[in-house]
Amino acid sequence: MNDVLSPLEQALNENGRAVLAAPPGAGKTTLVPLHLLQCGLAGAGRIIMLEPRRLAARAAAFRMASLLGEKPGETIGYRMRLDTRVSAKTRIEVVTEGVFARMALDDPELSGIAVVIFDEFHERSLDADFGLALALDIRDGLREDLKLLVMSATLDTAKVASLLDDAPVIESAGRAYPVEHRYQPRPPRSRIEDDVVAATLAMLDSEEGSILVFLPGQAEIRRTAERLAATLDETVSIAPLYGNLSRAEQDAAIAPAPEGRRKVVLATAIAETSITIDGVRIVIDSGLQRLPVFEPATGITRLETVKVSRAAADQRAGRAGRTAPGIALRLWHEGQTAALPAFSPPEILSSDLSGLALDLAHWGVTDPAQLSFADQPPGPAYVEATKLLGALGALDAAGRLTETGELMRAIPLPPRLAAMVINAAEAGNAFEAAELAVLLSEQGLGGNSLDLSERLRRFRHEKTPRAEAARGLAGRIAKTTGGGRSGEPFDPGAALIHAFPDRIAMARGGRGRYLMANGRGAELAEDDPLAAHDFLVIADLTGAAARGRILAACPVSRETILKARADAIVTREECRFDRQSLSVRTRSVTRLDALVLAERPGSKPAGEKAAEALAEGLRTHGLELLTLPKDAAHLVERIGFLHRKLGAPWPDVSQEGLLQSLDIWFTPFQGNVAALSAISPKSLTQGLQALLPYPLATDLDRLAPTHFTAPTGDRVPIRYDGDEPVLSIRVQMLYGLKSHPKIAGSVPLLLELTSPAGRPIQTTRDLAGFWAGSWKDVRADMRGCYPKHVWPEDPANAEATRRAKPRGT
Repeated sequence: MNDVLSPLEQALNENGRAVLAAPPGAGKTTLVPLHLLQCGLAGAGRIIMLEPRRLAARAAAFRMASLLGEKPGETIGYRMRLDTRVSAKTRIEVVTEGVFARMALDDPELSGIAVVIFDEFHERSLDADFGLALALDIRDGLREDLKLLVMSATLDTAKVASLLDDAPVIESAGRAYPVEHRYQPRPPRSRIEDDVVAATLAMLDSEEGSILVFLPGQAEIRRTAERLAATLDETVSIAPLYGNLSRAEQDAAIAPAPEGRRKVVLATAIAETSITIDGVRIVIDSGLQRLPVFEPATGITRLETVKVSRAAADQRAGRAGRTAPGIALRLWHEGQTAALPAFSPPEILSSDLSGLALDLAHWGVTDPAQLSFADQPPGPAYVEATKLLGALGALDAAGRLTETGELMRAIPLPPRLAAMVINAAEAGNAFEAAELAVLLSEQGLGGNSLDLSERLRRFRHEKTPRAEAARGLAGRIAKTTGGGRSGEPFDPGAALIHAFPDRIAMARGGRGRYLMANGRGAELAEDDPLAAHDFLVIADLTGAAARGRILAACPVSRETILKARADAIVTREECRFDRQSLSVRTRSVTRLDALVLAERPGSKPAGEKAAEALAEGLRTHGLELLTLPKDAAHLVERIGFLHRKLGAPWPDVSQEGLLQSLDIWFTPFQGNVAALSAISPKSLTQGLQALLPYPLATDLDRLAPTHFTAPTGDRVPIRYDGDEPVLSIRVQMLYGLKSHPKIAGSVPLLLELTSPAGRPIQTTRDLAGFWAGSWKDVRADMRGCYPKHVWPEDPANAEATRRAKPRGT
């Protein structure tokens, strides 16, 4: 790392921007900020360094402070949501990425800050992307002297350098120890914890040193720890490491193992970057990670278990070579590495953007494209975010921040929870609501009950430093709203309605099964105490849209819902198709969005609503419920033929096409009909004819005639029920016809030529060729079978007939 410190200093002095790429273990997190401070680059100002996680921020601050022989809070400090150690003499502040964004929004000039360092930028969190966009905007508009440095071990340097106006890229070879990569593919359908335990035990037997195991989530860590604890003796310590643990538990996980002991650290991606776990020289990588995926349509973030990126795999392997030569055991086939995605997807592409939209409105930006994002926020998700903020009263119709929005932004909570606290403050329950909000935004507090009321009760009695800090934060949030405690009873369920009105849930179809106001299903175990309640407000869930798994909720009464959502509850008469009777039924329904709170039989169905309900029944159950009359079915076949051969503007009358156009050919022609059995066949034919506006209607008979006029003068029907039009006709009726009959300008009819008895004798698409060719053999057969009929040698020049020869000839 020492070889790049001087070039880095020069680049920042000359350009004010730089990108540093250095491998894991190179020491960039601790050496770079200290060097920039000691060389005087910051002048009298401070250096701010962003870290993606609290654990990394705290570890970096402690490490730098120890190198100076100090404690955090002196020259080196750190700042995060529930833990801050800074003083007047602090020159380097290590902050979490969300803290920096708030610093910039509150002080657009970043007064007193000389250098901003974005460490481990490859993780591409939403806060990091937003923080860099803000810093670039501040530098361009207000602070040309502000120096920006982006650092990472694995990074698309060209893309970031371009974002920083072609900033110089400096690369370090690093000082990490060599790491041997080994591969051990997992058996199909095996459980990840079983494979990890087997690999861990084998490594403990064959290698020296402590082990760092990467698992996708907390559940897998817990199950793996249970299995290892049942096998290992007291010489090996098992240390979980994930975000929900207390600071003391996290610090214990990264501390060196006691003398004479080894350690197995079971970690999520939290251990990928910016921390060194002394004594670890073996990494076991499951190759999996859990990423949040936001669904704008439902406002719900679910977690997906996916394969890691190559960049993340390299970061994980690098943990084995921080303090000595190491081994990285990857639980997949070596050939699969090249198929891994290069980088993990940026969080901005799959996140709830409501907080970002609120901050941008405060910044005076209504279109995110006005800022330089490494990846622009997706349009649909951003639109949904602004809609939510409008519903919460944070934005006006023009997208500008309202007074409520300003207050929401001043509260260090997601917009939904901020709105909840503001509403509760009006009733004097600001502190209680703030406690509930902090509980929801700081996982692990108050135990693991799904019932937030129970977790809130336990949280209030917790004496841990983290719980004390969380209650302190709740107090500051309450003070921001101008509220406090009223002494009045606090109903957590009623409060949550104002944060999650779309997730009010009503029991349906079995114990533990619920339907939410947004139309999505949710479930919990039948034996969970919450399952006894008819109504819940769900604050957190995961899983598929139809059957989400509830992670946190509160019971709420029907009366509370009726009062809190009175403006959204409507009673109206609804028509609905009944599959069993194939008819429309009406009912008077009291609804809260997708929830039916009450219903009773309605009046007799009639009119447009009845027709629309019938159409909806066909869309849901298929056109098979509808029997078209023969002339209507033939009309559909003829139009379908022209659509296939000529395309637009001839309409699509396939099953799917007809379902999509029900509002054109079906609904307007059904009048007061309320059952499929009462539909007039004539109305269906008239409706289908409506699909053909002028001049198509006049062209139909010309291009796809219903009949063919034979040389005898007979009109013979043409079939359109297959891939091509078919004419089934007695061969004698075509005598004298020299050219093959065609329709639609150039499409030949498929002729099914029959005997006088109507039995098929030949099919052809070339009548002239048939006359000149195989007719001779057909004629010989037919003369023997039907001697009373005319079988000329030259049918092309014979007279057409449908009769036998006159008697006596």
